[in-house]
Amino acid sequence: MFPIRRLIAATLLMAAPALAQGPGQRGGTPHIETRGGKHALIVDGAPFLMLGGQVNNSSNYAAPLAKVWPVLDRMGANTVEVPVAWEQLEPKEGTFDFGFVQTLLDEARRHDKRVVLLWFGAWKNTGLAYTPDWVKLDNRRFPRMKTRDGQDHDVLSPHGAATLAADKRAFLALMTYIGDHDAQNTVIMVQPENEVGSYRNPRDYGASAQKLFDGPVPLALTRALKKPGGNWAAVFGDQADRAFNTWHTARYIEALASAGKAIKPLPMYVNAALGDPFSKPDPTSLASGGPQGDVIDIWKAAAPSLDIAAPDIYDRASRNVFKHLDLYSRPDNALMVPEIGNAAEYARYFWAALGRGAIGFAPFGMDGTGYYNYPLGAKRLDDATLDAFGRKYRVIGSAPWAKIAFDHPVWGAAKPDDGGSLSTTMGDWTITASFGQWQFGQREWFPKADLPEWAGNPTGGMVVAQLSANEFLFTGDHVRVGFAAKDGSAPGGMIVKVEEGHFDKGVWVMDRVWNGDQTDYGLNLIDQPVWIKVTMGRYR
Repeated sequence: MFPIRRLIAATLLMAAPALAQGPGQRGGTPHIETRGGKHALIVDGAPFLMLGGQVNNSSNYAAPLAKVWPVLDRMGANTVEVPVAWEQLEPKEGTFDFGFVQTLLDEARRHDKRVVLLWFGAWKNTGLAYTPDWVKLDNRRFPRMKTRDGQDHDVLSPHGAATLAADKRAFLALMTYIGDHDAQNTVIMVQPENEVGSYRNPRDYGASAQKLFDGPVPLALTRALKKPGGNWAAVFGDQADRAFNTWHTARYIEALASAGKAIKPLPMYVNAALGDPFSKPDPTSLASGGPQGDVIDIWKAAAPSLDIAAPDIYDRASRNVFKHLDLYSRPDNALMVPEIGNAAEYARYFWAALGRGAIGFAPFGMDGTGYYNYPLGAKRLDDATLDAFGRKYRVIGSAPWAKIAFDHPVWGAAKPDDGGSLSTTMGDWTITASFGQWQFGQREWFPKADLPEWAGNPTGGMVVAQLSANEFLFTGDHVRVGFAAKDGSAPGGMIVKVEEGHFDKGVWVMDRVWNGDQTDYGLNLIDQPVWIKVTMGRYR
């Protein structure tokens, strides 16, 4: 058996210098690397896990930034997601103001944070509110979508040539500025537009759009989807309006992304306002045109310059969250959660995302400006809420997890709403996560004892990496983790050793061995996540 210290050292030590680099050191343009169906965000030449926080929508000015950094530091974040609004960048047509962009770069470097830029252009939550006044007020030049009855809809049409030209010009000005002023690669990713699509109006019903709709589906799309040719109604049936709007919206975004990457090839992603992942979509009740999980293939065909389609998760139901994570975790799509609610109960899904290979995670509204989007998120960002995310971020941030997850099989579990246990099989071993138990004993032994205060709360989870056939590394919180031989495997399977430890420059260091009470009733982590290495074996 290859010793754990040598194993981790062998896989991680070469990456340690890069892992130790800060934003002031350049190691090549950030990019997404895919190997064997797994993905890594490469920053400074090494896998990087984005432990992020997204600021509130109106915190994209110099003054509010002072109230962002303390919150990010409190939660152990290494990355901030910040909007740059078209109205902010180009208040007068052809005149650009990069003052905030430079302030953001300077402040992020000073606070040792990476940046994900969010371009709020023609779309922000499907609306046009972040466009400049000269766009908002000129409906002839920058047309809104038309409804079935010929009325204006409050979403810009993806078929507007002048809209695309102006939006693209502003976006490329931003990318050019980043290319010229960010040799340090402080900016590691860009989101062109935000939650694109249209609510209540599945597509543009204007004359020019209708002509396209009545015409043939582009050959590139029918080939990608392996569908026969025909017009949109013939090919897509009752989802035709939505498929049409998805294709043309994605083509619009592709024009921005491809041109932007020609200036600086940063990873680019598009984010989705989600619907019910188990129901057939109603094109009038969700953001028609957005990259929901069932239309990712259309986006892949229409916008090949985009690296990632990503879910914005504001659904508290565990069943739905797990399904969304599964839909976006694909061999051709790196899982990233660029927005999730900032209430404490959402924090458990960090473990589920990591267990599916996520390259990034970011709760929304993480600043001290006093705005809270309850009931989607937290009522307030109190210490308990920040700790729900921060304790997870800090333990994961203390290890080269991105490298470990890229090189080894991983699995994660978050407490489901019914409180039931979850399990998986990795090699010859079954790993089970259970919830709502004390660290000592079994529930049935003490029927009159109080349950833990967290037993009824939506909290708890873990993530594990299989380092070798018999060695596992895991961490978590409010969880009992069991390791056992899988059904049907050879007899004599057992836990041989349990170590608690930490990482020093990418190398595992054992701090103590667990035994007795610490191992007899499962391996229990409560409110203080630590790293645990488990060695399994068989006696003869």
